[in-house]
Amino acid sequence: MAPGFLLRIVAGALLLSATSLQAQSFPAKPIRLIIPAAPGGGTDIIARTIGPKLNELLKQNVLIENRAGGSTNIGTEFVARSAPDGYTILMASTPHAINPSLFAKLSFDPIRDFTPISQLATTQTVFVVHPALPVRNVKEFIALAKSRPGQLTAGTSAGTSQFLAVELFKVMAKIDAVNVPYKGAGAALTDTIAGHVQFQVNTLVATLPHINGGRLRALGVCGAKRSPILPQLPTVGETLAGFESAGWYGLLGPAGLPRDLTATLHGAFKGALSDPAIRERLASQGVDIVAGTPEELATYLGREIPKWAGVVKASGLKPN
Repeated sequence: MAPGFLLRIVAGALLLSATSLQAQSFPAKPIRLIIPAAPGGGTDIIARTIGPKLNELLKQNVLIENRAGGSTNIGTEFVARSAPDGYTILMASTPHAINPSLFAKLSFDPIRDFTPISQLATTQTVFVVHPALPVRNVKEFIALAKSRPGQLTAGTSAGTSQFLAVELFKVMAKIDAVNVPYKGAGAALTDTIAGHVQFQVNTLVATLPHINGGRLRALGVCGAKRSPILPQLPTVGETLAGFESAGWYGLLGPAGLPRDLTATLHGAFKGALSDPAIRERLASQGVDIVAGTPEELATYLGREIPKWAGVVKASGLKPN
């Protein structure tokens, strides 16, 4: 047997042994869960809801770190450039599928630069207004907006499905309103509650406490069906036929994340989302648990990116 061939066999065996040892000892230190958005939005709320259970299941701290900016691109790029060792992972959401159409050039590829781990959940979005606005339903809102061209303002996180939902609403309802882009959903929500902007589309998980508290008025949910949380609230599509928008949350690692580490992370997040108390809490906020496999998330992303490209085109927005 040639010496070089023998050396390759030994090197391969050592590599397999090291990989196996890494998987057995993982995690040996805290894991950073990157939220590429500001505190207060749906992504942040879900992460912090399941965080304590993740600590318990993984027997390590999962450090939730907000890296907002660039329509989620700053935090997303950070994870794409991180080592594929399982210690830096991304909680992605709908902007991950939208940004390839909104930006002329990204510093990462939303598919090739990531390892799918799990689609965690989906959530209903809702069209809300400040209570001072004299409207009670979508039909009245459209009539008011047409009577005040260019005067009504929306506050939405730039580059998100909520931002695009407002743009799509404007096109379909044939209204002239100003969609103010915010760096994060939390800040946009705060300004809507304060009355600095008059309306927005946001996740049900983020807005429900304020709807129940009277600080926001819900005009309609944006999904294809009514929400069991607010069953009397119609869909926007019941007034504006064909209008539909919803959100999702998924877990991604850097490209090249080993299969064993992917499985460990998927199992921990699936376990956390299987906890009855967590499921009940998220369900009460309009979140539907998915906890899908890595393969299912890969398939889902493959559908979402071209879908949102169509929405961007229909809205008339041009890549920045």
